[in-house]
Amino acid sequence: MVKRVVQLMVACSFIALSLAGCGDSASSEGEVKLELFSNKAESIDTYNKLIEEFEKQHPDINVELYAPPSAETVLRTRLVKEDMPDILSIAGSSLYGELADAGMLTDYSGTKMLETIQPSYVDMINQLVPGDHEGTYGLPYATNANAVIYNKKLMEELGLDVPKTWDEFIAALEKAEDEGVTPIYFTLKDAWTGMIPWNAVAGVLQPDRFAEKKNNGEASFTEDYQEVTDKMLQLLEYGLSDNFQYGYNDGNSAFANGEALFYFQGNWAIPELKKVNPDVQLGTFAMPVTNDPEKNELISGVDVMLTALKDSDHPKEARQFIEFMMKEEHAKQYIEEQYAFSALKGVQQEDEILTGLQE
Repeated sequence: MVKRVVQLMVACSFIALSLAGCGDSASSEGEVKLELFSNKAESIDTYNKLIEEFEKQHPDINVELYAPPSAETVLRTRLVKEDMPDILSIAGSSLYGELADAGMLTDYSGTKMLETIQPSYVDMINQLVPGDHEGTYGLPYATNANAVIYNKKLMEELGLDVPKTWDEFIAALEKAEDEGVTPIYFTLKDAWTGMIPWNAVAGVLQPDRFAEKKNNGEASFTEDYQEVTDKMLQLLEYGLSDNFQYGYNDGNSAFANGEALFYFQGNWAIPELKKVNPDVQLGTFAMPVTNDPEKNELISGVDVMLTALKDSDHPKEARQFIEFMMKEEHAKQYIEEQYAFSALKGVQQEDEILTGLQE
């Protein structure tokens, strides 16, 4: 493994895993080695740049980034083997809640770093931890948005404006279809990509406190998700001849090269699209799920949070790296390169591609 190369073949991954544990993370020369585990392959280049700058400022600390495919599965396997990294860069998901509940993560309650984060995102991750815990075991860093990404050139050629209501959205899909343009490029060969439009629709249409009511027997998918299901089925009619034939990478390549008008993805896909075609002109908007613009909302979550393992051999150095990442200029660099939004107070996303998600 070169200093910061992280996507390895399966055979190399086995070797790396056997060497990367916290227990052997100091070299014979006294240099401290930290492993940063990330669940986002899209951010490898950005992290490598930030790590390079950190190491210039801390020449006695070596940070090795590891961002494997199927990252959550890999991390769960390493958990069983008691071979955990020093620092995690993971999503605000159930895995975070499980690790926090197991007492494996550092508690950041009362720290200055936590005070720099927007409270709504702190509340969001706190709700992921089951049981009666009073701590906050991660630092929300970057946030995402379930977006409709559109091809600006095709929108102009079709004479379309960004739709503000469901009926306007369907009319745009009809117009594209009539003109021989694929309205939506679905990538359902990778099942997780179906969650982007599903969350956008369900997040707006489901009853308030649905999860709580369902757990109490006061609501059900059968009774309360009919409109959600109907609208999802309607959207599928404007996709490919086989919406399950292509996956995420296929979709990125096709959409970046102008093969569809709309693409249901998160903001994290934008740098991947730009890699395929740097000249592609993109815009974004939140899916208008209802005919009342005031009720249409952007569905967002914690895309990246930073946390250190409580039992890391090098807690001081792990904290130094996280403090480095939490500085405003580095948070700004991350969201600019990743087309993301920041969980930190006062750090704004200004790229025009994402303007439509902030209106």
